This record gives sequence, structure tokens and C-alpha cells, in this order.
Amino acid sequence: MQLRKLNIVAIGGGHGLGRVLLTLSFMGNKLTGIVTTTDNGGSTGRLRKRKSTIAWGDLRNCLTQLADKNAIGSQLFDFRFDGEDDLGGHNLGNLMLYALENLQSSPLDSINLVRRILRVKTQLLPMSETPTDLMAFYPEGRCRLGELSVDDMPIMPKNLMLAPLVKASPSCLDAIKNADLIILGPGSFLTSVIPPLLVRDISNAIIERKGHCVFIDNIVPEQSPAANLSLDEKFNWIEDNIGSLPIDSAITHDKQAKSERVNILHQDLVHNEVAHHHDKEKLINALENCFNKFASPKVASEKE
Repeated sequence: MQLRKLNIVAIGGGHGLGRVLLTLSFMGNKLTGIVTTTDNGGSTGRLRKRKSTIAWGDLRNCLTQLADKNAIGSQLFDFRFDGEDDLGGHNLGNLMLYALENLQSSPLDSINLVRRILRVKTQLLPMSETPTDLMAFYPEGRCRLGELSVDDMPIMPKNLMLAPLVKASPSCLDAIKNADLIILGPGSFLTSVIPPLLVRDISNAIIERKGHCVFIDNIVPEQSPAANLSLDEKFNWIEDNIGSLPIDSAITHDKQAKSERVNILHQDLVHNEVAHHHDKEKLINALENCFNKFASPKVASEKE
């Protein structure tokens, strides 16, 4: 399998990134996930209101996706308190990561400690170790603050930015620099895929990439103003917001999808039992086909 020879970086958030990382978990330490950290809802949002911290929810989700589901550590990490008291709705994994952040020297140290506990080989990195939020601007200039508000917008924002602006860790930049394949998506376009690209260090590293960058399309329309955008409208929006289009190809299950901006691979990706999930074997096959068909000869030949 060609993918086994590659260094792969997957970028995004939510369940989409978790699904990609689980699919490619056979890559072990040759796989890196760079995770969105702007969530301000649910258990994560409550912790962020208590004290300034990065959003732990998507990182926790990725860790539990990659861990052995039968292990007691994994079950504890995914445990959610019920009831309506102070603990009600909180996820134990979020609380553990929040506590570890206060005990360790950095969020990354906390993640690596939990990786060792859960025996997760895949490297997981927050898009930044500094807390930040999404800020979206309407075409007429009004703005909305916070990830929850962005997905609830009735129209696409003209611009999206991070407040405050933050830097990526050197580990993120090294992973992108050494990647043969960079994966963006699937997931919520505005709140999972885009936030890491708003970290200027990360977008610059992808723009200067040696590897091939592929965008994975969603299977079902998302619940956000980006739901009605075509692939090229999404790509144009990315270019308008970060000044470049750091994408070489796209994988989509939609046979009618077209693009004048990047190469398109049309392939069935739908899970046979869960219609909104990408099927693991189909996704592996699509990534393999995409890399073999569209990756630059230089990248391909270096791995022969």
C-alpha cells in the first residue's frame, strides 16, 4: 500500500478528523493530526468560561477515537456525567485534560501524557497552544464571536479570523514540512476545516508544502451557511481569506461536482450502514487513488 510509505498530516476538527485518523491509524507514528481548538460549546465551552484555555473537546474526541474502545482508560476518558448539577454534561476526558493543563508545562505535554496512558501512537497536536476564538464578519461589517455563533449565521461570512491571533507550535510546522500528504476535512467547513488555516504559520507552511494537499468533501450537507457552496466556491472563499489556495486536489462522492481550481477524484465514500459516515476502506482506497493519480512526480518518486 502506497500510503504506508508516506508521512501524512490530517487537519481539522470534530468527528470528521477523528474518522480520518481512525481510518489511517495503521500508519502509527507516521500519521499526525492537527486539531482545531476554537470550540466554545458544551462541556468545553463551560471550561473555557471558567478559565482561559484551549478548546479540549475535539482533541479529546480524536484521542478516544484512536484508543482501544475496550480499555478502561478509554471508557473513563469518554465518560459523560448526567444530571443538571455542576458536573452534569461534562465529559471526564475534557476535565482530565483541563486539569492536566494546569499541572503540566503546556497543553502539548498534557496531550502526550494522555496518549501514553491510552497507548495512542498517532501524534496529536493542537493548532495552537494559545486560547483563541473565531470571529466572523458579515459583508456589511457586523461581526459574530465564537464557534457556535458562526455555524448559526444565516449567510456565509465575508471574513473569518482568530481573536486573538495565535502562533502554531514548532511541532505543527515540522509535521507539515515533512508531510508527503496533507488532508483537509471532512467536517464543518467554517468551524473545523478553516480555523487551523487562519493560524498564519500553518497556512504559510501548507502554501510552501512539498507534499500533496487534498480536500475531502462531506457526504451529507452540513448544518451551516457553507452547506450550499460548491467546491470552487469553497476554494475561492479560502483564497480570499488566507491569500492563497493551498489545495491540489479534492475527493468527493458527488458525481456532479466539478472544479476549475483543483483536480477532482469522484469516488463512492459512503458507509454501507451509517449514511453520513465515510467508509474506512473506501476512504483509504480513495486517498491511495488520489495520491497515485495527482501527486507530483517528485513526491511519488521519493517514496518508490
